[in-house]
Amino acid sequence: MRRFRWWIGAGVLLFVAVLVAVFVLTGPPGAPPVRRPGPPGTGPLTIVSLGDSTLSGEGAGDYTAETNGVNGDWCHRSPKATVFETDLPGIAAKVNFACSGANSAQAALGDVKQYTEPSQARQLAELVKTHRVSAVVVALGANDDPHFSQLVNDCFQAWFVASNPACSAGIRLSWANRIAAMVPKVAGALGDVKKVLAQAGYETGDYTLVLQSYAAPIGPDIPANLQNLNGCPFRTEDLHWVHDEAVRSLSAGLALAAAQAGARFLDLSRAGSGHEACSGGANPATEWFSRLTLHLNDLTDADRASHALQESFHPNANGHAQIGRCLTEFLATALPASACLAGADGNLHSTATIAGPG
Repeated sequence: MRRFRWWIGAGVLLFVAVLVAVFVLTGPPGAPPVRRPGPPGTGPLTIVSLGDSTLSGEGAGDYTAETNGVNGDWCHRSPKATVFETDLPGIAAKVNFACSGANSAQAALGDVKQYTEPSQARQLAELVKTHRVSAVVVALGANDDPHFSQLVNDCFQAWFVASNPACSAGIRLSWANRIAAMVPKVAGALGDVKKVLAQAGYETGDYTLVLQSYAAPIGPDIPANLQNLNGCPFRTEDLHWVHDEAVRSLSAGLALAAAQAGARFLDLSRAGSGHEACSGGANPATEWFSRLTLHLNDLTDADRASHALQESFHPNANGHAQIGRCLTEFLATALPASACLAGADGNLHSTATIAGPG
């Protein structure tokens, strides 16, 4: 009998211990689960940007010395880039891995390099060892199948050689297919970013992942006296197509990539309206995008000559500041998608609407 009572007593004690453990770990019945205090690890709370020239700071100037041609690195990272124009509570560090000209493969895990630099996802994997990453902002896709920089160059060539057809006449025939081919590549790169963070112990709620699209750097309202080498050498019909169709369709494709990867989406397709390159006429201070920019001194250096036009038709310092303002507002919300549109005060603001493909 005593042995039987001893087993009963031991069983009761074990049951109570288990009950207490469950209560401590899960809380009382009906109570919300205990939330993690934020990203795991140690170090400063950090926002990171990955991608191409839109986020590297191309066009903003003041590029860091090591990304302005040293040893072949032309990533053109600027301290005026978008990520440095964000203002989020608690964020103590801002890190920019974006590189001008990068495509999805270079941002993803793998061995693809851009201007001598290794995978941006791998650079992120190193960063999370010493930083607590709260937000990752990505701009990718234009340098994949759409080849947007080549598109702009083709449109310039069409203006320069009057006998050539408008650049939009040929490109629009394959544009939808180019975007469709781009979507899985961007989604794959976003997936690799999530993989890096998951391997570092991050859960979905520990951080936010944002894919942003592209603003049209040029528009149809350019004064005729600037539709030349003094500013924006493009035909009016090509300006209409890039502004009204190409960038909108590109943005719609990127929205699809964000949805497939489970990322939030920030639509910039109309962000530059009224502030495109050359739109200010005699007052370029109102513009958020660089005009045709040629660094004449670089033409005397064989290593720099091919990059003498690299800054052209990218967000300038004002543009990066405006996009950073809108991004700040978006990150402060829980919206899955938003668009950057000019408000009554003339500045960009996050609004709960995105553009369609046309």
